[in-house]
Amino acid sequence: MPSPAPGALPIGSDAENELEADPDASQAEQRRLDVTAADHGQRLDRLLAAAAPEFSRSHLQGLVEAGHVLVDSLPCTHNAHRMRAGQSVRVTLVPTAESLSFRPQPMLLNILHEDDHLLVVDKPAGLVVHPAAGNWSGTLLNGILAHHAAASRLPRAGIVHRLDKDTSGVMVVGKTLEAVTALVRDIAERQVLRQYRAIAWGLVEPARQRIDAPIGRDPAQRTRMAVVSGGRPAQTDVDCLAHQQGLSALQCRLHTGRTHQIRVHLASRRHPLVADAVYGGQAALGLQRQALHAVHLAFAHPISRQPMAFDCPPPPDFAAAWSVLLPD
Repeated sequence: MPSPAPGALPIGSDAENELEADPDASQAEQRRLDVTAADHGQRLDRLLAAAAPEFSRSHLQGLVEAGHVLVDSLPCTHNAHRMRAGQSVRVTLVPTAESLSFRPQPMLLNILHEDDHLLVVDKPAGLVVHPAAGNWSGTLLNGILAHHAAASRLPRAGIVHRLDKDTSGVMVVGKTLEAVTALVRDIAERQVLRQYRAIAWGLVEPARQRIDAPIGRDPAQRTRMAVVSGGRPAQTDVDCLAHQQGLSALQCRLHTGRTHQIRVHLASRRHPLVADAVYGGQAALGLQRQALHAVHLAFAHPISRQPMAFDCPPPPDFAAAWSVLLPD
């Protein structure tokens, strides 16, 4: 925790300041502020912003509203409260969710392979890979940190590529800096084979094609990606394996790894994935999440350079939908 601002005195916890509304509050730093004549009439949130400039004003306002601020030993939850000279303020500086995101959280990982340099996992649908706004905990990164403590010393805990939250399938994670560096280089040089199964709306023609279209932020909706002029180069090979009931069973190969690449490329051809609401795909075949699964991953071991390949069977929801189009 950064050093207190001038005039802010760090204090230890005591009975009158133990606020348990937040599980991290009991271990957070506390500061005491004495309201001077110059501070008389100032809003509480502005006083806190001056005393704890390392936190955003919005975060400090949230602490007030959550009951983490005492004025003369009594909780004050009004940011606009006007201070009086001689009052004493005590604030429990609960860390932001973002600052707590890079920490271990034990979880059950489906490990397909592990050695001293890498980890290959089967990521389930619904699991976020890396902490971000709205998902600061419970991510694959948190699970990796719990499984492999040394990952805390690696960029992104060794994660070298991602799968979307609702995409299932195989991923590789580096466990040493040497392995991470080699894997990132191999992915950039397109030496890593990544194959997916997908179910899309409509008849995808021709049956074998390469979609070569740049991807960038959708100018009309910034939370989405789109095929846009001036976007980053993106290439996806698509093979249509079967078609019925207005749906196509596809095998896709990534040559690049842009955000939402397969989803965006297929949607741009008017073939959104089944149950991909973000890109216009209606639900079908019992699927409640986008019909995309990373089925195969092949690469050279980052240290020994021996070839490695992993197949990851689809989970039950995807397997059941796939069998409708390609029955055994």
